[in-house]
Amino acid sequence: MTTITPEAIEAAHAVIRSHVRLTPVVETDGADFGLPGMTLVFKLEQLQHAGSFKTRGAFANLLTRKIPDAGVAAASGGNHGAAVAYAAMRLGVRARIFVPTVSSPAKIQRIRAYGAELVVGGDGYADALAASEAWSRASGALPVHAYDQAETLLGQGTLGRELSAQAPGLDALLVAVGGGGLIGGIAAWYAGRLNLVGVEPEAAPTLTEALKAGRPVDAAAGGIAADSLAPRRVGELMFPIARAHVRKVVLVDDAAIRRAQEALWAGLRVVAEPGGAAPLAALLSGRYRPSPGERVGVLVSGGNTTAVDFGEPLTS
Repeated sequence: MTTITPEAIEAAHAVIRSHVRLTPVVETDGADFGLPGMTLVFKLEQLQHAGSFKTRGAFANLLTRKIPDAGVAAASGGNHGAAVAYAAMRLGVRARIFVPTVSSPAKIQRIRAYGAELVVGGDGYADALAASEAWSRASGALPVHAYDQAETLLGQGTLGRELSAQAPGLDALLVAVGGGGLIGGIAAWYAGRLNLVGVEPEAAPTLTEALKAGRPVDAAAGGIAADSLAPRRVGELMFPIARAHVRKVVLVDDAAIRRAQEALWAGLRVVAEPGGAAPLAALLSGRYRPSPGERVGVLVSGGNTTAVDFGEPLTS
């Protein structure tokens, strides 16, 4: 079994680095977002190929595991599916992607554009996962798990490696949590060297409930970010890493996520999907309160949305 360590993440980086983008960071005064007394460092991973960090884990899987003639299969809320479809297209591999009906039109369009076979069905990620697993058993296709696979965590961990070189003086880093592959990989890289904070929607508190129970358990799976942050439970592989190295987990409501999307557009002209905006929502809503002078990293993890005009401004 592959161990999720900084050394293994470094090795994964060497394998995938020619296939993924070095995404930029933007440093701003917190006052630009109504948060004086702090520095914000935004990691703009929504500029990654296929529109999210998931491309790192997809390439880590497809480049380090033996691919059968039947190709690969993946279940996804949308971003992982788009990433696997993109990697498969670039590497000349067959791919069948399963997504639930809650997946956004933007993500469905990306998967189709990359040439993968697409199956849409079921109400949530768990339904898509069951269908994907059944297909893998029947066809012999290689399953590529969205978050509970060692290669996936190693690929996502390369984001932490990249950010530590771009912004070495961070005091804290806010990361959205769904199944936990991203925060698990990042936590393994930093290994306690900064204040790592998970951010979850109130309607999908997967890591919060796991930490309460002492193990991954089923949680609610709804809310505005359900197509990226609502897999029902966190992964078994990431949980011990998170328990050791994630300092705290905070919950944000849908209105706060919506306001954060608007703030990213107004302040940086960055379009983020709800899951990608959740970390900023933790700051704007006061769910995470930095110490004075703190240098805070905010990971914008994805931008697969058609929402540029967010409608009427919120008044509360």
